[in-house]
Amino acid sequence: MRKLIVVLALAGCAGPPIAPPPDKPEAPAAAQARREQAARPTYNLTGYPPAVRDGYIDGCETAKKTSYARKDAARMKGDGQYEMGWNDGFSICSRR
Repeated sequence: MRKLIVVLALAGCAGPPIAPPPDKPEAPAAAQARREQAARPTYNLTGYPPAVRDGYIDGCETAKKTSYARKDAARMKGDGQYEMGWNDGFSICSRR
């Protein structure tokens, strides 16, 4: 019984595989179009303002080096909540 609990607990820690890097760099316009078509990752950030949620998701995906990785430079300069969310998401997800 104890082994079953340990196996189930460890199975919950498994994450999705990370995609290998592309053979050649992607053009910025093509990357933007790909991100717009991709399904946005979901996180349980209930209660946080939308800017914090957006920043957290962007920062976390950047730390995990997923295809959705991004850092909105304009929002980082002009939106403190987005910046805080991005920094928190990047910091927390880079430790995993």
